[in-house]
Amino acid sequence: MFKSFYPSEMTDSAYDIDYKMFYDNGIRGVLFDIDNTLVPHGAPATDEAIGLFKKIHDIGLDTCLISNNKEPRVKPFADLVSSKYICKANKPSVKKYKEAMQLMNTDENSTLFVGDQLFTDVYGANRSGIYSVLTKPINPKEEIQIVLKRRLEWVVLRFYKMYTKNKNK
Repeated sequence: MFKSFYPSEMTDSAYDIDYKMFYDNGIRGVLFDIDNTLVPHGAPATDEAIGLFKKIHDIGLDTCLISNNKEPRVKPFADLVSSKYICKANKPSVKKYKEAMQLMNTDENSTLFVGDQLFTDVYGANRSGIYSVLTKPINPKEEIQIVLKRRLEWVVLRFYKMYTKNKNK
């Protein structure tokens, strides 16, 4: 029932992912959400984020930020981390995920998506055929509409955890 919202995998943080392993397995581009995935909502790029993107680029991976935010939020962040970007992405719409892959010259099989929300980030990546990694939100303080979505996410994640537990038996 909820499988279209299930991430390919979950992790605590975008900073914990073994990007080299993904590169070794054919991934050539990484799509990232920004807010609460890489930094707290509305925060500028941190030294940690800049270092992560340098490490990812040094591995040989391309990157693209994909955000529902407007350009004044996304472009300065993208400039600091030296990444391509898509703003006003209208996630979970597939259109901008496809556009981001074109920017990186990748396809569904060579792209990884990293984000913190099921109903926008993961659902859009899944609909696009992209391997999706769900991270825990960096900061629990969020706008009210996101807080309400998080309550629904808890239900889906409960089913996801049962699904993965049964799948691994």
